[in-house]
Amino acid sequence: MEVVILAAGQGKRMRSILPKVLQPIAGKPMLAHVIDTARTLQAERICVVYGHGGEVVRERLDAPDLAWARQEPQLGTGHAVQQALPHLADGDMALVLYGDVPLIGVPTLRRLSEAAGASRLALLTVELENPTGYGRILRDAAGRVTRIVEEKDATADERKVREVNTGILVAPVERLRNWLGRIGNDNAQGEYYLTDIIGLAVGEGVEVVTVQPDAASETLGVNSKPQLAELERIHQGNIARRLMEEGVTLIDPARIDVRGELICGRDVEIDINCVFEGRVELADGVRIGPNCVLRDARIGAGGRVTPFSFIDGTTMETDCLVGPYARTRPGTRLGKGVHIGNFVEIKNSTIADQSKANHLAYIGDADVGRKVNIGAGTITCNYDGVNKHRTVIEDDVFIGSDTQLVAPVRVGRGATLGAGTTLTKDAPAEQLTVSRARQQSIAGWKKPEKTPR
Repeated sequence: MEVVILAAGQGKRMRSILPKVLQPIAGKPMLAHVIDTARTLQAERICVVYGHGGEVVRERLDAPDLAWARQEPQLGTGHAVQQALPHLADGDMALVLYGDVPLIGVPTLRRLSEAAGASRLALLTVELENPTGYGRILRDAAGRVTRIVEEKDATADERKVREVNTGILVAPVERLRNWLGRIGNDNAQGEYYLTDIIGLAVGEGVEVVTVQPDAASETLGVNSKPQLAELERIHQGNIARRLMEEGVTLIDPARIDVRGELICGRDVEIDINCVFEGRVELADGVRIGPNCVLRDARIGAGGRVTPFSFIDGTTMETDCLVGPYARTRPGTRLGKGVHIGNFVEIKNSTIADQSKANHLAYIGDADVGRKVNIGAGTITCNYDGVNKHRTVIEDDVFIGSDTQLVAPVRVGRGATLGAGTTLTKDAPAEQLTVSRARQQSIAGWKKPEKTPR
């Protein structure tokens, strides 16, 4: 199997400088979805036909397993497939896909390929209540496909046909090469239609078979931002259904966005308006509160992320409690039973089991031991204006509120730092360390009075 992906369209209706096929679905370019589908089919070759904004498309998605063919100018779908022919081998079957039809399913395409076999031409068609804008499938009295007529060239009776062409087909490469060399552009658009090969195939006695998709939404293309948004919701709905079928509890399936890979264990619960980016793993019993964003994260069993938290590049062991309004940045590793509370930010730090920073703290470039309590307003001063330095806090340390730890610095095991301390030297183990200005009370002091005007 060889795959040709047509991705040369300009997409004027998108009203964007970004080429149409790079517009995102679930955070990934539409064309990338189609390429990944082709890879899942284990295609021997994948050739992308590009045109408008082509260099940007190629730079963004180029990979060793892709061949690229430029279509310039764009003279129709038949002309586009012609550009890919030098990359295809006779004796194989070619599957034609479209870079702006991102939801096409692998099971549907496998059935289409099986229907084509080694010598037939297989078309993916779909029955639509409103077929406006699509090429119609015309059949003879015996139900055999005779040709496809584009809407602009169809008669009034032909436009009543509800079975339409999706453009997706499988054909023998050698015959495809011959047919494309014989099609013309005598039509309303003055273009070379790929669909014209159907009549040629019928004329040569090649069997033309049709397959219907598992869902009509698989065949929907994108030409505008409203259509892009429509497909986004369909795609997210499909993801939500799959998650629920796997046992995940979604408080509202219409209010979740997965922009990558979300892997869930048993008894996971996800509240509304959560966004998952990159690869996110939620182990058994994890609960994610409303309005959270998780990116490239792994949450251990029993973990809870409470509302309005942003978890990025983070690994948590079991039974962690994070949020609300917490932010963990890349390089954060939390041990078992760690508590990170409201308005706490952690970056590139390791926090060991049962330690807590319950509110209003910044922990950056730090190694925090077990059973450490970090008081409100505490920060690690890790940046000297040029370089980052690490802070080490050993086990069983208590850090009072409003403490600044000026890295590089170490707090010994079991130490206590008094509230308001600015630590610039290592704090000894099992001792109280405090640095404060001397407190004074001024007798007889009076508040200033406002001067009359």
